Amino acid sequence: MDFENIIHTLIDPLVEKPEKIVIKELSGGGRKDVTLLIIAEDDDTARLIGKRGAVANALREVIGIVGKADNSNLRIHLKFESFLEKENDAE
Repeated sequence: MDFENIIHTLIDPLVEKPEKIVIKELSGGGRKDVTLLIIAEDDDTARLIGKRGAVANALREVIGIVGKADNSNLRIHLKFESFLEKENDAE
């Protein structure tokens, strides 16, 4: 299943710069676990997380349903980072 395309469909209307969104699948976890890292501009990351994580939790719930929709019973985990955090990690 193309999780990247599904996530773009969900989050692009929520952010100011959808063309800057980077989605990567992180390795590790079990066969039934998929972790997706969503990297965006600092302001857009804040929008995707929302107050008290409300938007992030809603996105996790929706994508969790997608992971179970085709009877594969995948557990999909979403992580959010901003480009600013990635730059600071590189220093």
